[in-house]
Amino acid sequence: MLKAFTFENNGRTYICKVEEPRGSRTQAWWWVEITEDGQRYAPFEASEDDTEDSVRERVMAYYDHLLVRRAEPPQQRQHWARRTKPTPTGDAAAPVATEGAADAAPAPVAD
Repeated sequence: MLKAFTFENNGRTYICKVEEPRGSRTQAWWWVEITEDGQRYAPFEASEDDTEDSVRERVMAYYDHLLVRRAEPPQQRQHWARRTKPTPTGDAAAPVATEGAADAAPAPVAD
């Protein structure tokens, strides 16, 4: 398995290293730290076939995609309690027929 390595791209330094499984994880993962970004990322599992070039390409693709997603405007979402109710189709004033309602006898009227 590859040892930790560092590379530069677009003015950023990428520090890549494999961390062995711990806790509930059963696989080793690539962890990446990027200068000017306070977050650490584990974008994919480590493999015996990994090379510096293949990891570099995957890390850059992952981070470029992440930057694109961050640049998008936030999606407007409604709070679950304020979601709009679906409107009924057809005439809202029309009574709703239930199965067997036509066969039922009318209810007695109290005097």
